[in-house]
Amino acid sequence: MFNIISRRTLLRYAQRHPSAATALYRWYAEMLHSASRNFNELRTEYPDLSIVGDDRVVFNIMGNRYRLVVRIVFDYRVLQIKWFGTHHEYDRINVATIQH
Repeated sequence: MFNIISRRTLLRYAQRHPSAATALYRWYAEMLHSASRNFNELRTEYPDLSIVGDDRVVFNIMGNRYRLVVRIVFDYRVLQIKWFGTHHEYDRINVATIQH
């Protein structure tokens, strides 16, 4: 179970991208109940996730139509939402430094 920081940010992203809202809510519920203790275990649940450094992970949402960037600190069971947008928008950001 993760403590997800910036839930309000996730809700704003869902409002901004209504076609992705259901997928974002599903991801949120899955992460709340995830028992993953490290990136390798998380990858078994999400085989297409990318690790990009600084404990940052990129999830593909809706079959790679959208990208969700989060920072995970497994020792503290904390996940912080950093950014969400389309795949095209993702190509224009610096995923290592982007902030919500």
